Amino acid sequence: MVIGAGPAGLMAAEVIQSAGLSVEVFDAKPSACRKFLLAGVGGMNITHAEPYDDFLTRYYDKSAWLEPSIKAFTPTNLRQWIHELGIETFVGTSGRVFPEQMKAAPLLRNWLKRLKESGVTFHMRHRLVGLEERAVTFEHLGETTVVQADAIVLALGGASWPKLGSDGKWVPLLEQNQVDVAPLESTNCGFYSNWSDHLKQQCAGAPLKGVEFSFTLPDGETVSRKGECIVTADGMEGSLIYAYSKYLRDEINSSDKATLRINLTPDLSRDQLIQKLTKTKAKESFSKYLKRTLKLDAAKIALLYEHYSKHEFDTPEKLAQCLHNIPVCFYKAKPIEEVISSAGGVLESSVDDFFMLNRLPGVFCAGEMLDWEAPTGGYLLTACFATGHRVGHGVVNWLKKQSL
Repeated sequence: MVIGAGPAGLMAAEVIQSAGLSVEVFDAKPSACRKFLLAGVGGMNITHAEPYDDFLTRYYDKSAWLEPSIKAFTPTNLRQWIHELGIETFVGTSGRVFPEQMKAAPLLRNWLKRLKESGVTFHMRHRLVGLEERAVTFEHLGETTVVQADAIVLALGGASWPKLGSDGKWVPLLEQNQVDVAPLESTNCGFYSNWSDHLKQQCAGAPLKGVEFSFTLPDGETVSRKGECIVTADGMEGSLIYAYSKYLRDEINSSDKATLRINLTPDLSRDQLIQKLTKTKAKESFSKYLKRTLKLDAAKIALLYEHYSKHEFDTPEKLAQCLHNIPVCFYKAKPIEEVISSAGGVLESSVDDFFMLNRLPGVFCAGEMLDWEAPTGGYLLTACFATGHRVGHGVVNWLKKQSL
């Protein structure tokens, strides 16, 4: 039995079925892979083509835990699997990998067709409400039913986008079975900051392009990255801030706040900045001066004023220093219901090497239910596919041992 018809669950089902075993898939929603389809609306980023060793680092401190799964089902293997479904892929300029049509729907249609033709059975609108050993209680059309299975794969997702099915309601069910679960938290998300009224009124919704973020980790290492995001009325959203989610969230959890430093002109050295800033004009306003000399837009100028008073940048040298070092303080992550993915989940210590629960032999966990996280860029989906693939093999191996 596979509970959860997302990428991790369906991959586990495919591996198990291909071993000649009977597989039934249950899901609370009327159709499969709802979050997967939503992710594909704006361009389905399925994986990443960067070197393997670099790819592994995107899973932070969980890289070693996930490495056996990803090594057995690498980004290259994932692309080949997609090609076997009749969908071609290509590598974008950033190294991100996309299906040829940039959408998830054609891939999913072909996959579900293949699964059903192989004998996988689907039971939709079945919500998990109870779990005891290998007996599962579902709520279906207002009634409850208990289903027994020789082995169970739980692939219920995290807690982001609950309306699509991943609502985290499985946590108390596992905790009742003495399974240790790290709290589910927001990741790949925006953060709240206390802006001034001026910045809120003048710059809410403005893009912040061509900037560099830097964050100092507890061990003293500084992580820097260029990109863009959006200044909102209550903080920041967008790809660059999402890439710092883990660092900011962990710091807020320990210190109630986290400070990120922004370089507004990362392509100019301090000396180059000073040289440009010496070219003043009589009677020119300061904002026009910055727009003319550095092409700074209103949002960047507002951030400069937000964190420094005029006397702190009254010379080209001081101004150059300030432009390269804008401190922005954040105090809270956006709610988990609004974010791309969640961190937390079933702890590494709660499962064996194939993600079978120590407390519930024959019950396995895959995908975002497990305690790992990754930035956007195809890393999330790759690990969901890879852990589903490993769990599928774990189920097959475990059932073989039970039959001996």
